[in-house]
Amino acid sequence: MTSLVEIFIRFFTLGCTSFGGPAAHIGYFQQAFVQQHKWLSQQEFGNVVALSQFLPGPGSSQVGFAIGCHRAGIMGGITAFTAFTLPSVALMLLLYFVGLEFASSQTFIGVVTGLKLLAVVVVADAIATMAKSFCQKLWQQVLAVITACVLIFTPLPAMQIVLLMCAAVIGRVCFNASGTNGLIPALDESEKPRTLNWPMFVLFALLLIAGVLITGGSAIVQLIKDFYVAGSLVFGGGHVVLPLLQQAVADTLSQSEFLVGYAAAQAVPGPMFTLATYLGASILHNAPVLGAIAATLAIFLPGFLLVSAFQPVWQSYASNSKIAGALAGVNAAVVGLLLAAFYQPVLVSAISGWLDGVIALIGIWLLRGLKVPVLVLVASFAGLGVFLAQLS
Repeated sequence: MTSLVEIFIRFFTLGCTSFGGPAAHIGYFQQAFVQQHKWLSQQEFGNVVALSQFLPGPGSSQVGFAIGCHRAGIMGGITAFTAFTLPSVALMLLLYFVGLEFASSQTFIGVVTGLKLLAVVVVADAIATMAKSFCQKLWQQVLAVITACVLIFTPLPAMQIVLLMCAAVIGRVCFNASGTNGLIPALDESEKPRTLNWPMFVLFALLLIAGVLITGGSAIVQLIKDFYVAGSLVFGGGHVVLPLLQQAVADTLSQSEFLVGYAAAQAVPGPMFTLATYLGASILHNAPVLGAIAATLAIFLPGFLLVSAFQPVWQSYASNSKIAGALAGVNAAVVGLLLAAFYQPVLVSAISGWLDGVIALIGIWLLRGLKVPVLVLVASFAGLGVFLAQLS
């Protein structure tokens, strides 16, 4: 199996089953590509997740893109993005053409309910595994808990960046290079540190400036411009993009049309940024497929340009002992970010009663204790969700 074909199959499978939002997606990636397939180490995965939290754009999709690049270069990243996003894009287009009858069917609701419960299991497993690697010291454990508590009680997008920057400072102060247990290798002095990928960064900046300054143009140009700017300014995940998109489409779509698209994005697997698929089709209603594709690519593009620009220097710095402490603090804070996301929205949206809690605990035992494959759990939880939906 060639690398690109393997990447497509792995990410397409995840794209079909990854309900639960960005935290759940990161959990699925960690379970699949670190634990199962060993495409990258826990440390490399943690560094990629940390980078995605610092940059604007769709966090979990950026992680998937970076994993694909790590596996097979830029084509691997493009393949990973295409495969992971394709199921969601196809479903959003389907819902646009046929309405929300499919999304409101009892069977589909049951599948979504079951897979949301599985998201609780997968995210809990990812938190436990990452905490074992990144929270070995007491100061790292305290930092992770404080980060989670602050984000739970102050869920502001800017707060995430502030906490990560504070974690970098704390890590630099508290870090003891002799206590890393080999998790962060020292940089080989003969290896020249890589630098920022300037062409990608310049392209990102030029497109953003053009999107802000250029006015007028055809409907397709306006659509691409608005969605690119929105994707360039979003920190904190899919829900944060809502006000930016709502402002961008206010002149062309009604409030009710926008909310229908938002509801559809909540009902499908994969990244929530595929709300752009539905909105693009609605805005360019004379050519809905073209509008959907253009809006989707435009909103994802800035995040991927930034990952391509910063990943080389980020990975180089991750191996530099002089700033390994800062990254150790950031990785501990990332565990806190996942803890906060585990509570809201994963846990809050999935657990509605004692039975849901029991099912989730059994799932955690099956995954961590008995090592049941995730695909088996996907089928089991989806079937269980349908069964419970029929009883209600």
